[in-house]
Amino acid sequence: MNYDALDRDYWAAHYARVEDLRGKISARPAVGKALVLPNDETLSVGEGRRLPMAIMFIDVCGFSDRAMSTLEDQDMTLRTLNLFFSEMIRIAEDYGGTIEKHTGDGLMIYFEDNLSGAEKSGTKRAVSCALTMHAINSSFITPILQRSPNAIPIKFRTSIDHGHVTVALLGLPKRFQSIVAIGSTANFACKMLRMADPGEIVIGGNGRGQLPVEWLQFTQPVLQPTGWTLNYAPYSLFKYIGRWKDPV
Repeated sequence: MNYDALDRDYWAAHYARVEDLRGKISARPAVGKALVLPNDETLSVGEGRRLPMAIMFIDVCGFSDRAMSTLEDQDMTLRTLNLFFSEMIRIAEDYGGTIEKHTGDGLMIYFEDNLSGAEKSGTKRAVSCALTMHAINSSFITPILQRSPNAIPIKFRTSIDHGHVTVALLGLPKRFQSIVAIGSTANFACKMLRMADPGEIVIGGNGRGQLPVEWLQFTQPVLQPTGWTLNYAPYSLFKYIGRWKDPV
């Protein structure tokens, strides 16, 4: 996997996959599916493990403003979300991410540091993943939706931060259980979405500190105070303005 640029073969494979998925979605009735959260068999209910990681949130913008009252509206919304999230989840997995939560109009994704067989920095993988998500959405998914009657293209925003997070299993044995992320990193990463516009990628100060030196030129500080503190000091937020060039 190339974490520094878009590979032409990877780009071509995604185009073929999106087109194949579009055909399958168009050919069958829209059917709701439940996405199963990651299940860590090493955890018992009430236990957790703490590890350094990047956490990414993506959020579909203007989701609640879409027309969804009629059967046709709901059918088109489901088809659109199915196309979009199927690709976003696959891209996250390609970059070594683990889907923690699907909120209906967004995703929460873990990028564990020191992942075997991949770029060791969870933050670099998360930012690379976000760049690819935005590129695939702009170049493949949006044109498909623009050609589909009554379909509305998706715009989304992305937030990323890095730190030590406790991943725990909560619930009741053999009943409702859920993997949760505990720590300031997860809280900050979620709150950051409120300060991002459609199409933007924002990254916390700790996450920025984990990026390669040559990537720092693509970060711009958000001048508006976040109101958050870490270790009694104001916590900074940055916009990541770099974008992938055409595949190489």
